[in-house]
Amino acid sequence: MQDAPARLHVSQQGSVKDQIAKICREILAPIVRTDGGELYLVRLDGDDVYIHLAGTCAGCPGASLTGDKVILPALRTAAPKARVFVTTGVKIPDGAEKF
Repeated sequence: MQDAPARLHVSQQGSVKDQIAKICREILAPIVRTDGGELYLVRLDGDDVYIHLAGTCAGCPGASLTGDKVILPALRTAAPKARVFVTTGVKIPDGAEKF
């Protein structure tokens, strides 16, 4: 019985990653695309979520506002302690997944 919480924790972690990917795919990417942007999930590292914005979002001064007022609240529905780091540019980080 002592092993049950550890297994539950691992299962919850997997589901949080799946939920974050789903939010990126079904909610955030379509919003970003309406302005001609592209959303990439670069990586998840514990509570840290790394997002890259490209397309018309590359270098846009509004990207920080998008991160704080759109991306962060959406991701916190799945991961309440999430910290979001948003980068922008034409160069896509290696290993980033486009949504």
